[in-house]
Amino acid sequence: MKKNVISYRRLFLTLIVLLSATVSVFAQYSNKRDFRGAWIQCVNGQFMGMSTKQMQDTLISQLDRLKECGVNAIIFQVRPECDALYVSKYEPWSRFLTGVQGKAPYPFWDPLNWMIDQCHKRGMELHAWINPFRAKTKTTNQLASTHIAIKHPELAFAYDGQMILNPGIPEARDYIVDVVKDIVSRYDVDGLHIDDYFYPYPAPGQTIRDDAEFAKYNNGIKNKNDWRRDNVNVFIKQLYEAIHETKPWVKFGISPFGIYRNKKSDPLIGSKTSGLQNYDDLYADILMWVNNGWVDYCVPQLYWEIGHKAADYETLIKWWNKYAGKRHLYIGEDVIRTVKSPDLVNRSINQMPAKQKLHREMNNVQGTVLWYAKAVTDNVGNYGSMLKNVYWKYPALVPQMKYIDGKAPKKVRKMKFLAFEDGIVLFWKAPKGKDWSNKAVKYVVYKFVKGEKINIDDPSKIVAITSDEFYKIPASAIKPGEKHYYVVTALDRLSNESKPRKKSIRY
Repeated sequence: MKKNVISYRRLFLTLIVLLSATVSVFAQYSNKRDFRGAWIQCVNGQFMGMSTKQMQDTLISQLDRLKECGVNAIIFQVRPECDALYVSKYEPWSRFLTGVQGKAPYPFWDPLNWMIDQCHKRGMELHAWINPFRAKTKTTNQLASTHIAIKHPELAFAYDGQMILNPGIPEARDYIVDVVKDIVSRYDVDGLHIDDYFYPYPAPGQTIRDDAEFAKYNNGIKNKNDWRRDNVNVFIKQLYEAIHETKPWVKFGISPFGIYRNKKSDPLIGSKTSGLQNYDDLYADILMWVNNGWVDYCVPQLYWEIGHKAADYETLIKWWNKYAGKRHLYIGEDVIRTVKSPDLVNRSINQMPAKQKLHREMNNVQGTVLWYAKAVTDNVGNYGSMLKNVYWKYPALVPQMKYIDGKAPKKVRKMKFLAFEDGIVLFWKAPKGKDWSNKAVKYVVYKFVKGEKINIDDPSKIVAITSDEFYKIPASAIKPGEKHYYVVTALDRLSNESKPRKKSIRY
């Protein structure tokens, strides 16, 4: 019996060593700069039927769990069908919030404004996610009298049970731009995000009826497909310029379908895939937008498995890494399909380690966005736990966008420790700054023990990323007789980091 106990102990110790080694291996790849986003959508109806308190409690629970898992940016859907999960003078309240389009929430609240506050309290960015052209989903049966498709039906066309604002009509494009300018001007968002819905996904037996618009607005373009692509190109450029004219620091991101073109359609740069194509089927020339600098980040939706016959994940991540590196490139990951990828003998295998390895090997990939947030918080396939304990064990700052602004704010001021009955708190003052380009909006707190080199490039030393100007030292971190150094840096709107200021304390 004693021999068995010893064997079990050895086995347990071996497992601990192996786990520690695994964590150590991935820790060395942990980047201090890494976009770690998660999509929170409303069109699946996850909030319908909830009271204000229930929805807020649900979101708080999700945000807390996502922060624990290392997420540093939330992409929150606020306009799924020319409606609003925020106060809008242009569009009606969303039925995905209240159950009836045009009906305000009761008790009244503004989900977008509330989410901005909640994310910023947690040191996260908030990107407002809109569906630009979709005016009605298939499951919506009634539109409010204030809806754009009711007020101006000439701006939209019907397609496969949906309503789509017509990209070929300048007034339709201008309307969307006005909606976006309204959001950006009134809300403290960090980004404005659109997904893959431009012209609608092709449906059998359906025709886009835009002959009249083509005849009127073709501007000399003879091919209708080229004209449709040009319409979307004009819109993207117009939207990018409007966002940055309104607030230069607000990032504009697009999450396109995962295939640009197949090699059969474009032997020169097409990918070795055989699926639907952005360029040919959705009239979305993603590479033009990236190469012309009309977007700040691109998040191709690579929701397939490694080894998928039509759209192999490994083939596609390498393709996007090669061709879309002129702007920030993040990868859209499907959480459920990653941890439940079917193999050749109809079993389910977890591809998370293999996909993480591919991420580390790509020189232009600077982050990930997870589809979807609830799958992470539900810990499907242990995905959330692996992020928390291995892959995203240490916090990360979002990547810099130096082409917008690369100048860091000044150092924080007047650092001091104060002891209270319930613990010790480190306080500091914001650095002086005149405008958005040098004012501090967040702070990073690092901790080092006596004898350690002060190295703020080491993310394992980060203990907080916060919008507060104080940090309460956890009771578990207080070791009587030990001397610790705390370092605080300031971050501006674009996450440029100031030089460090340090303060020591002996408990």
